[in-house]
Amino acid sequence: MDFTEAQIHRYARHILLQEVGGVGQEKLLKAKVLVIGAGGLGSPLILYLAAAGVGTIGVVDDDKVDLSNLQRQIAHTTARIGVAKTTSAKQAVASINPDVTVIEHNMRLTVYNAAALIAGYDVIADGSDNFPTRFLVNDACFFAKKTLVSAAVLRFDGQLATFRPHKGGPCYRCIYPEAPPPGQIPTCDEAGVLGAVAGVLGTLQATEVLKEILGIGESMAGRLLIYDALSAVMRRVTVRPDPACALCGPQATITDLSAHRK
Repeated sequence: MDFTEAQIHRYARHILLQEVGGVGQEKLLKAKVLVIGAGGLGSPLILYLAAAGVGTIGVVDDDKVDLSNLQRQIAHTTARIGVAKTTSAKQAVASINPDVTVIEHNMRLTVYNAAALIAGYDVIADGSDNFPTRFLVNDACFFAKKTLVSAAVLRFDGQLATFRPHKGGPCYRCIYPEAPPPGQIPTCDEAGVLGAVAGVLGTLQATEVLKEILGIGESMAGRLLIYDALSAVMRRVTVRPDPACALCGPQATITDLSAHRK
């Protein structure tokens, strides 16, 4: 594609990178990323994807902006309290980069719409805040053979991983075979979260999404990044496919999304 003069100026720092260049920037502009959740993780993720020039960003969220969100959900503003988070995110992106198209999916991801939503995108980024959605996203991505970049945050801690079992790596269920019983692990609403920690994980998540689109660097597939903000420590552990995994193992018992209809 031919870049406009404004685009050359906008993406100059990317184009200077040998690993990106004009070819890589073109990949970004043609890419389609689906972001699940426009909250603490989704906000920095969406903003950095937009600034990078990811051409199409889908945003799935059925919530509205609340005053309590603003401590960490930096895509939203006080003036947009009460506005749908997808609409608020779209307005935030428009103020950053007119090259980017935001598709609002103002709905909750469910077993009935997950496959159709995911089908239209290249990379899926999960920033949801509950286990049922995380497992649903993982399973839907597995059946659609889509790369999933997943992050989670609570209190002062965060985790990040990329899953692409269609290329031989593990899936989310290889680490967490099933969701914990309801109430066993508190949510951010119950236990709290340091806002900047969500920013760290969301920004790392954006970096991994960009790497997957560009095909550069060392993928986080097969690895789990664990961040402890209080001690300023990051550690990375290797994760291998679980031969007993109910989803991606050789004796898989999960063969479609019907289990999520319970």
